[in-house]
Amino acid sequence: MTYAIIEADGKQLYVQPGKYYDLNYIHGEPGDIIQINRILIVKQQDNIYLGNPCLQYITIKAKILRHLSGKKINVFKTKPKKNSKTKIGHRQKLTRLLIEEILH
Repeated sequence: MTYAIIEADGKQLYVQPGKYYDLNYIHGEPGDIIQINRILIVKQQDNIYLGNPCLQYITIKAKILRHLSGKKINVFKTKPKKNSKTKIGHRQKLTRLLIEEILH
């Protein structure tokens, strides 16, 4: 079983080849191939590679599948004694990535 832990958008993600993941919006067209360089840990067969903080010689090849919007979040604000209320909605823009392979 091969997996890696990567850092993307300030978050750490556990990724495996052949699976897809939703990250914050990445500029690019669907079908584009991108390389992810911020890799913290890689496990292949019985070998574990640890970065300090990142591995320099390993990259991950990923394909942009599509851009989508996340779940809607409603923000409701009130000001006491002022009869002031505001309701604002927000949907985060996301990018779905397919992890193709982990390259040495």
